[in-house]
Amino acid sequence: MKSLAERPVDPVVGVPVAHESAALHVTGAALYTDDLVARTRRVLHAWPVQAPHAHARVLALRTAPALGVPGVARVLTAADVPGVNDGGTKHDEPLFPDEIMFHGQAVCWVLGETLEAARRGAEAVEAEYEPLPSLLTVREAVEAGSFQGMSPTIARGDAEAALAAAAHRFSGEVEFGGQEHFYLETHASLAYVDEAGQVFVHSSTQHPTETQEIVAHVLGLHSHEVTVQCLRMGGAFGGKEMQPHGFAAVAALGAALTGRPVRVRLNRTQDVTLTGKRHPFHARWEAGFDEAGRIQALRATLTSDGGWSLDLSEPVLARALCHVDNAYWIPAVEVRGRIARTHKTSQTAFRGFGGPQGMFVIEDVLGRCAPLLGLDPAELRHRNLYDPGQTTPYGQPVRHAERLQTIWRLLLDRADVDRRREQIAAFNAGHPDTKRALAVTPVKFGISFNFTAFNQAGALVHVYKDGSVLINHGGTEMGQGLHTKMRQVAATALGVPLETVRLAPTRTDKVPNTSATAASSGSDLNGGAIKNACEQIRDRLAEVAARRLDVHPDDVRFVRGTVTGIGFDDPGLSFAEVARDAYFQRVSLWAAGYYRTEGLHWDSSRMQGEPFKYFSYGAAVSEVEVDGFTGAYRLLRTDIVHDVGDSLSPLIDVGQIEGGFVQGAGWLTLEDLRWDVSDGPHRGRLATQSASTYKLPSFSEMPEEFNVHLFEQATESGVVYGSKAVGEPPFMLAFSVREALREAAAAFGPGDRSVELASPATPEAVFWALERARRAAPADAPPASVPAAL
Repeated sequence: MKSLAERPVDPVVGVPVAHESAALHVTGAALYTDDLVARTRRVLHAWPVQAPHAHARVLALRTAPALGVPGVARVLTAADVPGVNDGGTKHDEPLFPDEIMFHGQAVCWVLGETLEAARRGAEAVEAEYEPLPSLLTVREAVEAGSFQGMSPTIARGDAEAALAAAAHRFSGEVEFGGQEHFYLETHASLAYVDEAGQVFVHSSTQHPTETQEIVAHVLGLHSHEVTVQCLRMGGAFGGKEMQPHGFAAVAALGAALTGRPVRVRLNRTQDVTLTGKRHPFHARWEAGFDEAGRIQALRATLTSDGGWSLDLSEPVLARALCHVDNAYWIPAVEVRGRIARTHKTSQTAFRGFGGPQGMFVIEDVLGRCAPLLGLDPAELRHRNLYDPGQTTPYGQPVRHAERLQTIWRLLLDRADVDRRREQIAAFNAGHPDTKRALAVTPVKFGISFNFTAFNQAGALVHVYKDGSVLINHGGTEMGQGLHTKMRQVAATALGVPLETVRLAPTRTDKVPNTSATAASSGSDLNGGAIKNACEQIRDRLAEVAARRLDVHPDDVRFVRGTVTGIGFDDPGLSFAEVARDAYFQRVSLWAAGYYRTEGLHWDSSRMQGEPFKYFSYGAAVSEVEVDGFTGAYRLLRTDIVHDVGDSLSPLIDVGQIEGGFVQGAGWLTLEDLRWDVSDGPHRGRLATQSASTYKLPSFSEMPEEFNVHLFEQATESGVVYGSKAVGEPPFMLAFSVREALREAAAAFGPGDRSVELASPATPEAVFWALERARRAAPADAPPASVPAAL
């Protein structure tokens, strides 16, 4: 493969273009999985029977009454499974359980001629349960010793000795909640079996290969007997990486048993109650600083709430530990992790994949300790940024660490921070009941899968005789613009106009053994594979063109659909002419491309190595205004400088930065999952099941002024066309909002006291924080001790 990062003359990458399906999205013409139902005959519709207990044993399941409901075709139970009754990869997620592990878990599925018939059939199923004791909170799980999976530790140096020697030593704990994905399109699958017995599944999935494998093992088939296709998704954010597999398996099982197409499409309440969320975490920490405010040591225990099964809890925890340093050099570190097992939905991947939870800890430490050290929080953060030559606690060199300093300075200049601080001070002096504050926070986020084997991708590229191009790759489109970028990569690599490149839907019989479209690696992996395939074809075409142009193949150039030799002033040949010549000379016009990320090594048992190809850097400054009577706040302005390398598609990247930031602000300030933790009959029920009770960020939560700048001169070597990932890193820029709220709350008091701020930092939480600031203890009061229970 030629240089991944080098760009040719007049590339199509780097050009701002609209999302490849933008017109289809806004006109409603874009097809999603469930849209195919109207185009399919004799479809059966599935409806779950959901258990009303957080933990219970299924004593009896009588399905006969459901079969008496008009329109009910069949009830699917464990007895119908010809293969393995499990919808996960860890073999701890029974598809049809005999022990209920969370409130609302599906015990069976009813198939009906209509959705209404299936629903009424589900109501007729008679289920008997024996309620069992349940654990719903991390504290309950810790007290009961209920853990699952690995308990990793990241360590460097002697944290205890460094803490003992530190000039300043502080301790604390913090608990922060999960987050509902709330994608626009709920989970959907449509399955049918063709005349040859091939099972075909349309699924809204980020990981078609894993969906294929789960469907195959539930049906007792081999992978080559199952094909999974993903047209596109109406959002996913990690929630469709592992979670779709069971729903696809239910649809496929129903299709295999009835011989008819089966549709599984969850309504919003079903989706929220059946599927996992971002992992809530509890953290207990001790931190030591020197006289200058530089961190000397961090010792912490992070406990994640994994829910009822492992799902992706282990890699999420590993990434959290790998990001507890965020952008800061910490000489001595000892951070332990563990996964609590509770009777809630199995928590799963979410944008950032544990990175936000890890960064939350260090940002909370710095935000709480800055006043105790007598330092401005932004200055404390700046003093602790990584310098070139330093390594992470798990041993990876922080390449291009100098970009952190450059981005920080550029951001402060572009956001005019010094002048605005003066304005904020004047405003606060004249407004006793309203306070403003701004905060600056950085991001350093590692790009690649922690699981090294996932860092590979394939692609299939066809060039037709008329010069048109069809590409197919293993990544999935969930609105993030991956397909747009891949078209730009293909057009650049082949030297053709963008409009000549079309993209086919992702499916497992075209590109096999794909990795999930996750970890912000979709463009890196699939772009590398597409570039590889295109270069194979272009090299063959160069041989063909060289003979006509009477030049060496190395001197043939492909630019915007024209093929010329170096230094030629004549019009040259069209790409279509060369393609047609190649066909008649029996030269292959298609290629399978492959890419594997080089330079990765990770020892998960020791939590040491170099798991990431590179780090994405960024920084944000956010200004807020807080009402002292209610805690209500406005996000006045946000400025971001973010490193995406040499952008493949600037318009797409800016949109991802804006969207990621707002979603991060939602998690940190607004979105509050609430389970019924009482001992009543609804214990374990998720109370926030809809948009009326679960608050999502909207236009009113957007910054009133929002400025995004892509960091320039930031080519990343060894990555496709010098670009960097953009999906997840901007999410964590939202810490600037939370920290600004902390500083605004502090402004209601003496201003030199540590302020604890609950998460999410809702108006209620901000109100109680500012109330505590108003009643601040004397400056020499010791910090609160840490409860021993956790």
